[in-house]
Amino acid sequence: MKAFVVDKFGPPEDLTRTDVPDPVAGPQDVVVDINAAGVGFVDGLLVQGLYQVKPPLPFVPGNEFAGVISAVGGDVKNLSVGQRVMGTAAGSYADKLKAPALLCIPTSADMTDEIAAGFAISYATALYAWRDCGKALTGETALVLGASGGVGQAAIAVGKAMGLRIIGAAATEDKRAAAKAAGADETVDYTQPNWRDELKQLTAKSGLDLVYDPVGGDAAEAAMRSLSPGGRHLVVGFAAGDIPKVGLNIPLLKRCSIVGADWGGEIRANPVLAAEQFATLLEWFAQRKMTPAPVTTRAMAELPQALRDQLDRKLVGKLVMVN
Repeated sequence: MKAFVVDKFGPPEDLTRTDVPDPVAGPQDVVVDINAAGVGFVDGLLVQGLYQVKPPLPFVPGNEFAGVISAVGGDVKNLSVGQRVMGTAAGSYADKLKAPALLCIPTSADMTDEIAAGFAISYATALYAWRDCGKALTGETALVLGASGGVGQAAIAVGKAMGLRIIGAAATEDKRAAAKAAGADETVDYTQPNWRDELKQLTAKSGLDLVYDPVGGDAAEAAMRSLSPGGRHLVVGFAAGDIPKVGLNIPLLKRCSIVGADWGGEIRANPVLAAEQFATLLEWFAQRKMTPAPVTTRAMAELPQALRDQLDRKLVGKLVMVN
């Protein structure tokens, strides 16, 4: 089969597609023929060796997928050959991958592979962050940083399903329009020097209840300073590239909390939790309580440029590679 292989850490432009052996399912695994694979900011960091966790070399990048099962391990009882599935597992930028059965979810008939390939990580992260980490309550007001990207749009969709009022923060008019199209109630330009004043107006000076922060950088501290007493700042990632060093006087004086929302770390520690999260999200999808944002697609062969565009923050919404 064909796969993109990282033999040494470096820029995504150095990636090449090569022949590798087909994967073989272990007792609790399935092999999936990949139809589509989601692109995330983390993927571009991993191939450069810049993420907090460095996979051993060589490895096939990519972490989310949709496709059809072509083989099942002997201990797998809930999945079968020929079944459409989506999920998360390392190695999705390939023709096939081996995935733990626990992290594969049957794809509903009315969800396309393209939507499914960008669903598992971003939407499960949003549910984990809002519900399990942030203890979000219906009617609360939340700010989503990076609201036009795939992670931000998923946070908007899940937040709206939970009854939150969402303010989307994005840097350009087109990106703010994308956040509104994804369901944000209001938007702000967080590159403007007075953007916190706009937040005060939008919250009637009462402050934010929650901040969903996959961006970091300079925006993080300003957003945290806009929290109300009892507010929760959910740390999801650092797409800006800089990990902010926030003074602990802010949570002290604001009487707010900083909460880490690392869904991947939680699932690696407790993989059985994924099934309930996916079931909840798919139930909301079936009930039309939650509508995933549209995705854009490119051919799998274009992966190196796709990762570069993701790292340079040129993308709006979720990008999915298709075989």
